[in-house]
Amino acid sequence: FVCDGQKIKEGERRKEDVGEIEEKTRRALRRDLDPMTAMKLIDSLQWLGVAYHYEEDIDFWLGKLSEWDACEDLNATALRFRLLRQNGRPVCSDVFQKFTTVGNRKFRKSFNEDKEGLWNLYEASYLGAKGEDILSEAMRFSETELRLSVGGTLPQYLSGRVRRALELPRHLRMERLENRLYIHDYSKQIYHNPLLLEHAISDYNQIQLLYQAELAEISRWWKQLGLVEKLSFARDRPMECFLWTVGILPEPKYSGVRIELAKTIAILLVIDDIFDAYGTIDELSLFTHAIQRWDMEAIEGLPEYMKICYMALYNTTNEIAYKVLKDQGRNVLPFLATTWIDTIEAFMTEAQWFSNGCIPCVEDYLENGVTTSGAYMALVHAFFLMGQGLTPQNISLMSKPYPKLFSNAGRILRLWDDLGTSKEEEARGDNASIMTLLMKEKNMGSVVEAGEYILMQLIPSLWKDLNVEPLSSDTLPLTLIRACFNMSRTAQVIYQHQEDSYLSSVDKFVDFILWEPICNSELMLS
Repeated sequence: FVCDGQKIKEGERRKEDVGEIEEKTRRALRRDLDPMTAMKLIDSLQWLGVAYHYEEDIDFWLGKLSEWDACEDLNATALRFRLLRQNGRPVCSDVFQKFTTVGNRKFRKSFNEDKEGLWNLYEASYLGAKGEDILSEAMRFSETELRLSVGGTLPQYLSGRVRRALELPRHLRMERLENRLYIHDYSKQIYHNPLLLEHAISDYNQIQLLYQAELAEISRWWKQLGLVEKLSFARDRPMECFLWTVGILPEPKYSGVRIELAKTIAILLVIDDIFDAYGTIDELSLFTHAIQRWDMEAIEGLPEYMKICYMALYNTTNEIAYKVLKDQGRNVLPFLATTWIDTIEAFMTEAQWFSNGCIPCVEDYLENGVTTSGAYMALVHAFFLMGQGLTPQNISLMSKPYPKLFSNAGRILRLWDDLGTSKEEEARGDNASIMTLLMKEKNMGSVVEAGEYILMQLIPSLWKDLNVEPLSSDTLPLTLIRACFNMSRTAQVIYQHQEDSYLSSVDKFVDFILWEPICNSELMLS
């Protein structure tokens, strides 16, 4: 009891300390800061993972920054541009024209001495959309200069950040994983705020405990569902499914959404295994027709293993629809059922292609693959479960044809999926991936060449398409747009690996995000 009492007192003291830190930070944001100081503070808050505590204050500052001119300061201009764009605020890329020569619009060499400005310019360039040639030139110029500076003329406080940016810019990084890595980086900065660092560590560890509780609930549900006990061929990966939801919606307020979304992803994996590795073409046809009917009588005539999967899908979807109805007073079952029907039909299309020896073109395979990846299904469920910014106009978009934003995010997911799991799928006899189709359609000589084409051409092009969405559409809520971006980022984290297997690649990040709290001694030793 003494130990428990001490823990309670320590917990209460910690809450008081954190509350005091939050209030000091809030007061700092409300002071008449100079714009550069405010931008650096906001940037730190966002990458430390605590910005959600200060949404109103940050939003106020973003409004002020929209009207502010950074003049001839490359560092300030690039940081302002990145902060506004990544937070859904319109800002024109022409702000960088003043740093280029009049004739050829190349960036002036005189700016290569501003290393922090180059770093921020490089990070900002990855938020460019198609047609923004100035940002493509910014990327080329800043990357060239930064690579020349690595190991040489870079200030010590900047060298680690530049190396990480050149490895993978922040815009492409999974938010929650980056929060942890940035806390380490922030602790090494000479002028870091010790109170803010303490706040970030405490907040990270508290959210980690929340994730653990959510995972425990999902694991209990999964065990009670009993799918993998009845279907021994199916994947048993509730933790992986939950990791996806943390990647897509990391904020604490989406706890309930993560739990329900993880359930849908777990069932999706089982359906994927039925279509890819177990069901005959006749059984798959029966299953597809049953799903299309979407009623309990439809399971008659299905094989026993399919009845079990059908029941799990049907009941779980109805439970999610009931939750939304109870919380929001909105009946979304028709939308949820329809997106599942679309998903199953896409699986059937793929099965028929390869059963009939039909080789689809890359475009047909990729668009169908967006659906089989579960991207549309997951984003439609997330949209209704979050329940923010819903209007008759955007609700009407939650069925075919789905928003272009969904398609672009899903294509990035499908491409990373094919890149990351091609060896495992080939080993277990699964269908051909997009690499095989690219080799045939574009006369490529090897899988390696096809993979490089995906990494260097297709995925960067899709990111530019994604970057257009916050600038060109006010129909979808910003929370959903961010979920789409986060889906693309999470796909890269989960599927990008070298010689490691797919699962061991995932395991590297699970401990960081779910199990290992950050402690001060860890920061001291790192």
